[in-house]
Amino acid sequence: MLEKGTVVRSLAGRDKDKLLAVVGGSEKSVLLCDGKERPIDRPKSKNIRHVEPLGSSVTEAEMSTNRALKKALGRLNAEINGNT
Repeated sequence: MLEKGTVVRSLAGRDKDKLLAVVGGSEKSVLLCDGKERPIDRPKSKNIRHVEPLGSSVTEAEMSTNRALKKALGRLNAEINGNT
């Protein structure tokens, strides 16, 4: 199971290639949100095989509001894609 706050990339579905943060989960699925299409109060359940952990995470403070989460994921996306 992935830990809360872990940043993952979606590998399948209509949210493919988007960065999402883990907010919970179980052995076979994780609950994900991005602060925009999937707010913190309405996470998406996704099969754990359909996500790729990126080795980075967001802090508890960055997961406190949708706005802060969206900003943190945008910053990480820019770092990963070289658009710093």
